[in-house]
Amino acid sequence: CFKRELVDELYNFRDCYFETHGVEEAGRKQSDVAKEIEKTLKKLEEKEDHFKHKAEFLLQKGRCLNVAPDFSAVAEECLSRAVKLEPGLVDGWNTLGEQYWKKGDLIGAKNCFTGALQQSKNKVSLRNLSMVLRQLPAADSAAHAKQVMESVDMARQAVQLDVTDGTSWYILGNANVSLFFSCGQNPQLSQQALSAYAQSEKVDRAASCYPELHFNRSTLFQYEEMFSSALGGYSRAAELDPGWEEPLEREKQLLEYLRKVTELLQNKGKVKARRLRTMLSNLSTSALGPCSSPEFRSPTGRVGSLEPRTLSSLTQGHNAGVAALGKVVFSLASEGRMAFTFGMVDSEETCIVVMVYNTADSWGVLIGDSVVIPEPQVKRNSITHKDESFDFRSIRVDSPLLLIVNGKKQNVQSQLAASVSYKPLSE
Repeated sequence: CFKRELVDELYNFRDCYFETHGVEEAGRKQSDVAKEIEKTLKKLEEKEDHFKHKAEFLLQKGRCLNVAPDFSAVAEECLSRAVKLEPGLVDGWNTLGEQYWKKGDLIGAKNCFTGALQQSKNKVSLRNLSMVLRQLPAADSAAHAKQVMESVDMARQAVQLDVTDGTSWYILGNANVSLFFSCGQNPQLSQQALSAYAQSEKVDRAASCYPELHFNRSTLFQYEEMFSSALGGYSRAAELDPGWEEPLEREKQLLEYLRKVTELLQNKGKVKARRLRTMLSNLSTSALGPCSSPEFRSPTGRVGSLEPRTLSSLTQGHNAGVAALGKVVFSLASEGRMAFTFGMVDSEETCIVVMVYNTADSWGVLIGDSVVIPEPQVKRNSITHKDESFDFRSIRVDSPLLLIVNGKKQNVQSQLAASVSYKPLSE
């Protein structure tokens, strides 16, 4: 029916806006879409008498108003009336659920999507339920994890119903990001999220213009220390949605962090030469603590004492059977950046940056502390973004529990499960 096509064209105009407009017009998108909504509404209302069923007219009017990002009381009223007249209208229930969602009534939204699924199994209800489940408040972290797992399952089912739908792939990516950060950062989940995003862009040209896709993926890239990709994604998200401040904020924050880290590395945390010599003079292998025991079990499961190595002799990637040993010369708290960062200097006065993930707020190391990193994971970072470049080596530590500080293992309270802000609302 052509009235439905009218509204479908409107959705198409919104979702594929950047196929016909340059990114420099992003600031006009909202008002251009609003004008199209007005035009479509007018056409629908002129044709009201041609609708065989009142419910169909109310549905299309509600769908038309639902194109706008904010809640519309008129849309809610039209859709409520439509589903009262015809309870089998799956589209009506789904769109009404989206209105409740925009209003902040998550329980109402969930009931609509569940109701629509009882009428027929469809991808829109499944992926919308996936989003709602991640947003619903949970009694505790175990209940939240269960909701997130259910959410991934719903998104998977949506993808299975239509593997060519980019939106479903995108929502599966978001669900995997949520699972990754709420259930102990399994690298496999991070890969699954990245491949779902890639699939979303592959099957649907419009998906590469979702600002939230770039933002959420950058959050993962940053966690994976793929800093160039993270900066590029934040920057792209900001271009696509100039009114959204968070991507620019994150890009600025990450650049500031990289500048600070490279500066502190170059001047060894500004520790004066004399103090540094004193610090290093009492750096001895006794700091190895449990690592020097033949019973020491490495994070990889290897049993045996570890041999201390200088930082310059460490190779890129995983260094099995050895330990890095040094003194802390600077540290940066992890404001919104997910990693507690510190610099350490070894007996040769080589300085390296260490990024520690999943640290509790109360955990940290102090300047002068002796730190041992068993079987360090070393990485060379070469980052170029806009007109800046950074080049430094770093060691990644996935939990403070893996470190030996002043000869001692860290207690269990020093670790925290990561939870990260990513943008779920306008999926």
